[in-house]
Amino acid sequence: MASASELTWWIQISNSTKLRVGRLLKAHGLKGAIKLELYTDSPNERFVPGAVLELQVPEDSQWFGKTITVSELKWFNQSPVLFIEGVSDRNVAETLIKAILLIDQPLDASPEEPDAWYDHQLAGLKVIRDGHEIGSLIRVEHMPAQDLLIIKTENGEVLLPFVKAFVPKVDIAAGIIEITPPGGLFEEIEEADAN
Repeated sequence: MASASELTWWIQISNSTKLRVGRLLKAHGLKGAIKLELYTDSPNERFVPGAVLELQVPEDSQWFGKTITVSELKWFNQSPVLFIEGVSDRNVAETLIKAILLIDQPLDASPEEPDAWYDHQLAGLKVIRDGHEIGSLIRVEHMPAQDLLIIKTENGEVLLPFVKAFVPKVDIAAGIIEITPPGGLFEEIEEADAN
């Protein structure tokens, strides 16, 4: 079980959320193409020709407050490469490097695949272990191997791999995440509570 990978970052704005769907890595070739790091499980749906994406860039960037329009998404050696309308040479492409690509997502929307959630649906849920509340979920970190749940406890933050073996149940409606962590992960915190 893993949450949808585009869930990393969100900002609540009225009834919608800004979701990260990718990050521009480096120029590819001389005609303005840019290698893309994907934060979505649905790149062929998110990066269709004509899709408008917002940019998260520093305020001093020439792209601050602007959007881009997808011209085409291609795959080279199993790596995604994005072509953007109006970006036709390597020099312009390099000004977009490290930009985060964002889309609007309604707050009440859920991923289509089972056992997948958006980060904003998980943040703040109570974390339950053996029937007892041990903390709350702060955020989800998306790492190359697997996602990690960042759980706030009375004694600090604990990182738990977001895999079915350790997180058998997520119940958004009830506001809980049930966990069965490996031995040693929370014991130090429990011992401190006992003292």
